[in-house]
Amino acid sequence: MRQKVRKCLLLISFLAFPITIWYFSPYLIINAAMEHIINGSFIVFCLMLILSMFLGRVWCGYLCPAGGLQECAMRVKDDPAKQGKRDKIKYVIWTLWIVTVIVTFICGKNDVTINPFYMTDHGISVSSIYNYVIYYGVVMLLVFPALIHGRRAACHYICWMAPFMVIGSSIGRLLHLPQLHIEVEKDKCVGCGMCNKACSMGLDVRQMVVDSSILKSTECIQCGACVDGCPKKALSYKWTWRR
Repeated sequence: MRQKVRKCLLLISFLAFPITIWYFSPYLIINAAMEHIINGSFIVFCLMLILSMFLGRVWCGYLCPAGGLQECAMRVKDDPAKQGKRDKIKYVIWTLWIVTVIVTFICGKNDVTINPFYMTDHGISVSSIYNYVIYYGVVMLLVFPALIHGRRAACHYICWMAPFMVIGSSIGRLLHLPQLHIEVEKDKCVGCGMCNKACSMGLDVRQMVVDSSILKSTECIQCGACVDGCPKKALSYKWTWRR
């Protein structure tokens, strides 16, 4: 039942993407920085960072429109995406982008103002034909890696939002804050591999259970698919602080 609700939320989020796309825009935040405006995407990214201190990457697992699109793509290609060094690409992209935002803000003009609806029409992102061109360009950018490389490949390789939540999760652990995480009872695990088949990120959950490394995974999106897919209930959600 939980996974049906999760996938329904992701689908709704994707269907609302034409309305919300500017609130996740890495470009619009630069454009706003030129005018010293704190725009909607700036606020959203800050909230992602703060909430991930307690919730990890729950946003990715339950509410991200890009995640909803890629889980639809899993109907076409359901193979796990290759990981390792490829996962680091998004951090290079994120670092260059953040440096650009900071430099642009320093060089910007006007007094600092807050406008959550900057460059939207009544708060709606896609309000012209030109904006639809951008929208479908972003959709293709997100769906093609998943169709070519496998499960949520864009999340692994190019997502500009994931680093905010990885950093937030790390800060939360450093500050010993209570966090939502996947708990493992190794004595219940029989090595059936059902967790690997269920994982929407294509992670080797079974091996992480053996190595007791699931808590350290920066690619886990707390979707709970492995929890619900485990026939022996060796995995479970927990809301506690863990060293």
